[in-house]
Amino acid sequence: MKSDSTTKDHQALLLVDLQNDFVDGGALAVPGGLEVIEVANRLIPKFNWVVATQDWHPADHQSFASQHAGLAIGDQFLLDEIPQVAWPDHCIEHSQGAEFVASLAQDGIDHVVRKGTQRQIDSYSAFYDNGHLHATGLADDLRRHDIQHVFVMGLATDYCVRATVLDAINDGFRVTLVVDGCRGVEMNPGDVEHALKEMQDAGAELARSDEL
Repeated sequence: MKSDSTTKDHQALLLVDLQNDFVDGGALAVPGGLEVIEVANRLIPKFNWVVATQDWHPADHQSFASQHAGLAIGDQFLLDEIPQVAWPDHCIEHSQGAEFVASLAQDGIDHVVRKGTQRQIDSYSAFYDNGHLHATGLADDLRRHDIQHVFVMGLATDYCVRATVLDAINDGFRVTLVVDGCRGVEMNPGDVEHALKEMQDAGAELARSDEL
């Protein structure tokens, strides 16, 4: 049962991309990704409003290296003039890889945001696509529930978590990053450390789950 404490009335937990393709054995596995599920399950009952994001790509999504001759996974390129990493095919809509990890306490999730649904543009953030051309509607949903403070955790620190945190701050929300509830891709050494500093410099508070 969720907490009825009034101190939680204006707070939400935001779980970023806790999906099969991002954990051990997945198409784009984040090292240690499965470890954060336990953190999520401990935090979910502490919040009255819990949102989960879900990468939900068409099979021909243009962020996939497989869609471009001569591109290898990890290559940098421009997708409709927006910087893009070439990823392996992952989180294809309706696939097993796109499903939430089975051990995640999904009954405690109140709202799901699907992102990356348009083939010509990627969407790391829970709030906008990578070009900030279209909003997912999450900000409006949070405001309808009088949410002012979001606690963010998930996968991956240096991509979707980072983008989500920065957009949340830009949209006027107070943000706490649950550090032990995140894991990074670390495609280049220092990417996670740089992302943490960028989020903190933008105004995010950093905390561990046992402090909440």
